[in-house]
Amino acid sequence: MVFPAPPRSLDPDELLEAYPWPDEGRWVRAMMVTTLDGAAAGPDGLSGSISSTVDGDVFDSVRRLADAVLVGAGTLRAEEYGPMRAADADADRRERAGQAPAPQLVVVSGSLDLPWSLPVWAGSTLTPLVLTGPSPDPEALETAHEHATVLTLPDLEVATVLDALGARGLRRIVCEGGPSLLEAVVAADLLDEADITVSPVFAGTAKTPRTGGLDQVARFTLVHLLTAESFLMARYVRPSAA
Repeated sequence: MVFPAPPRSLDPDELLEAYPWPDEGRWVRAMMVTTLDGAAAGPDGLSGSISSTVDGDVFDSVRRLADAVLVGAGTLRAEEYGPMRAADADADRRERAGQAPAPQLVVVSGSLDLPWSLPVWAGSTLTPLVLTGPSPDPEALETAHEHATVLTLPDLEVATVLDALGARGLRRIVCEGGPSLLEAVVAADLLDEADITVSPVFAGTAKTPRTGGLDQVARFTLVHLLTAESFLMARYVRPSAA
């Protein structure tokens, strides 16, 4: 079904209804924007240059009731994430659902070479969580502990990462990329939903990271399509959940 949108903005509460979270169990959804020629970023290397206010409305609504926002180190570095907080209006809703006051940023990094000067570390409502592998550099690990909660995992396979989040009660997970992390989630058959915005521009793919590619295509089912300002915002779910 298609939901026509107002010309300038999308109603936040209507978007919550359009992008629901299941009441129980883990649910992993991807948030990505792509251009007409398949780019994940503009000439400046950032997704914001191919995005828009209406795409941002969807982005914010999906995050509102999430438990965790999962990103790779490269995405955190490129996009320069700001503090992760929740709106005051969502506090009661989150509390009733047994959630923390805001989503927790989760960063996957084997090297722990992260942009520690970003305000996301000290300014977020919840201390960000960094997941690293079994043998991190001792000095890098010490630095990481100064800024974040660090979990050392036996490996950084997607299943291990998601199980670690589940053990901490983080079951509503938004994966914001980059492309390699998203591909790994899809390859492990652990992606439940893909919220993909098609931007009405051509940007070229020079700034879009290449990935290794999947052994076979993974098919999803279209649930709805929002349109506004020539942007298409599609919600896909795995066929078994449609």
